[in-house]
Amino acid sequence: MSWLSISFEVGASDVESVTDALLEAGALAVDVEDAAAGSELEEPLFSEGGEPPRAWRQNLVRALVAPDSDAGAIVAAACGRAGVALASHDVRVVPEQDWVRATQAQFAPIRISARLWIVPSWHDPPDPAALNVVLDPGMAFGTGNHPTTRLCLRWLARTVAGGESVIDYGCGSGILAIAAMKLGAAGATGIDIDPQALVAARENAIQNRIHVEFRAAADRAGRAADIVVANILAQPLIVLAPVLASLTAPHGRLALAGILAPQAAEVRAAYGQWFEMVEDGEEENWVLLAGARK
Repeated sequence: MSWLSISFEVGASDVESVTDALLEAGALAVDVEDAAAGSELEEPLFSEGGEPPRAWRQNLVRALVAPDSDAGAIVAAACGRAGVALASHDVRVVPEQDWVRATQAQFAPIRISARLWIVPSWHDPPDPAALNVVLDPGMAFGTGNHPTTRLCLRWLARTVAGGESVIDYGCGSGILAIAAMKLGAAGATGIDIDPQALVAARENAIQNRIHVEFRAAADRAGRAADIVVANILAQPLIVLAPVLASLTAPHGRLALAGILAPQAAEVRAAYGQWFEMVEDGEEENWVLLAGARK
């Protein structure tokens, strides 16, 4: 059985009412992303401490509907209910498939270093004697497939000597905190604003038989750590500079990723008060900045 995917753009002030109206008009599921995703105009969103979620300036809305649906009528009905101008829209056929298997097929074991592997939970470890981080990302970011995650993992493999405390800020699936523990850290804390990420991270820690404390970013409890790593995006990292500096112990090490090469200078400047940040890795135009707390 096939399905229809309807997509169109809508402004920030109307996105919530439009998505609700699409569901009322018969859509089976609706998702929203930045209409400028993947371009230089991509706009990272960040909220913390109970702030309400925000929309992008221009949002790409996708609605999944039954194959015999009148896509134009659904869009017209939704726009009418939401009180917005009728949007031009695209329609494409989405063939039926085993979505679980299709998703799993995208992730294979990844060798990070001579001793560290990231292994999806549905695969056998290629090297059982290695340090294998068994991972099921669920709805959280962090599978090891993205260059920024690999940059952070390689940095941790070079940096964790054993016995350090580690904070993974923006932990997603928990991959970095769990890897740090596998590499010999004495303790690790994962912090995120997304409750679903925290659920996935806790499940991954249990699966790896590793104890990691995972908590919400709004919870300010906790001590500064010897090693702090944050794989987010450039603009949130700039905003978070005072927070991440306060979480890094004197002479502790900080690594920042999610930064495109043209953004590195601005991020480095934001941290100059506390760190001498240098580029410590690059892959596919993504860079990792690292430095020691002054």
